[in-house]
Amino acid sequence: MASQKDLQAVGKAAHDLFEDFTTYSGHARVASEAAAGGLKGEGFALGEALAHVTERWSEQTRTLLDACAHISNHLRFTKNQHAADESYIAGAVSSIALLDKGFDDRKGH
Repeated sequence: MASQKDLQAVGKAAHDLFEDFTTYSGHARVASEAAAGGLKGEGFALGEALAHVTERWSEQTRTLLDACAHISNHLRFTKNQHAADESYIAGAVSSIALLDKGFDDRKGH
């Protein structure tokens, strides 16, 4: 079973990939759009093909970024839920210990 540190590492990797890929894929998209426009402007059919590839690149980029965000957000939610569960369990166990102490006190009388 994965430890909290393992899950945190996966969540951080997903977040880092999201951040870095957003930046670098944006650069690639802008450069490709500019190249496609230049080629089309010069009458090259390749310009239209590059524009199509750029559009597909953007769609695939959005899919990857959505997946990274989903992973990161889900792991963050899981971590927070786990902390809330731990707090609840600690409170419940503490209450049981308090009840036990009350029974122990009665035995002494």
